[in-house]
Amino acid sequence: MSIEKKLFGTTAGGTDVYSYTIANANGMRAVILTYGGALQALYVPDKNGKMRDVVIGFDDIDGFETRCNYQGLLVGRYCNRIADGRFSIGSKTYDVTRNEKGVTCLHGGGEFSRAVWDACVLSENAVELRYVSADGAEGFPGEMETTVVYTLTDENELILDYKARCTADSFINLTNHAYFNLAGFDGGDILSTELTLRASHYLPTDERSIPTGEVRDVTDTAFDFRKAKPIGRDIGAEDAQLLQCRGYDHNYCLDTGDGAAAEAYCPASGIRMQMFTDLPGVQLYTGNFLSGNAGKKGLPMGKHAGFCLETQYYPDTPNRPEFPSCLYKAGEVYTSRTSFKFCK
Repeated sequence: MSIEKKLFGTTAGGTDVYSYTIANANGMRAVILTYGGALQALYVPDKNGKMRDVVIGFDDIDGFETRCNYQGLLVGRYCNRIADGRFSIGSKTYDVTRNEKGVTCLHGGGEFSRAVWDACVLSENAVELRYVSADGAEGFPGEMETTVVYTLTDENELILDYKARCTADSFINLTNHAYFNLAGFDGGDILSTELTLRASHYLPTDERSIPTGEVRDVTDTAFDFRKAKPIGRDIGAEDAQLLQCRGYDHNYCLDTGDGAAAEAYCPASGIRMQMFTDLPGVQLYTGNFLSGNAGKKGLPMGKHAGFCLETQYYPDTPNRPEFPSCLYKAGEVYTSRTSFKFCK
């Protein structure tokens, strides 16, 4: 194994951005950027031994700064949505950035995804990224230090270890927003990809994509992925939730149990990806609002060009005390692990 550091580019504000490429003994490679902590590329062997980059995104900084829909980026302080950009901790109410239609706080206002993180090589197969969010940034309380360690093993597993600590009581919810296409970033849409989710329930949303509070059984619905099926099989069903979101963009409440929380398989490439997490939810997003922006090699990223498995606490948890809590006391350490394991 080895890690190669290169200058990737310079932001419009004049900050240098570096890439760190981690390679394992099987030729698999993960490319990590200091901009947004992005997973910029992930090269995986297909059924014929050809290496395919299975994440969509950009070849240059301009793409990340001007055409990005969070492709590969780290997200915090609170991934997904907070209704009306407002929540309370104790007797104090916080108003945070309303960056989605001027109403909803989406992905913590985008702060972590736009930041240039500090990087440190920990070993021949691991890179640590570090970012400190100032007290009051995007309206959130306290100064928060976050580290994310990317590790690539010889078992073809990419592991993301998250750690955070805030100087004030705060809700913490971190994820990575990679869009996967197991046929390769130039492989067309993901509708034929077969997906399995270990989840018996999901969260319906209102017109703002905020959970209604109902925890709905997936049985006999288009949302049932407990047995493998192509993502596209039911995506066009006459279901109010699918019509509203133009596809899947919902939190799945993961069932307890051992093994993978999700598994995806691409018949064309023969690549199989298993996802493991210690978090209670995962947002399945099927790239419904990708609009054809130019990505790698100038190729357009159209609707359904990639799918996301964003591991998380449930959306709008700060306003839903019945959901699993992600409130951390001042000085208390948040940790979580998500990994993606690949095989033929």
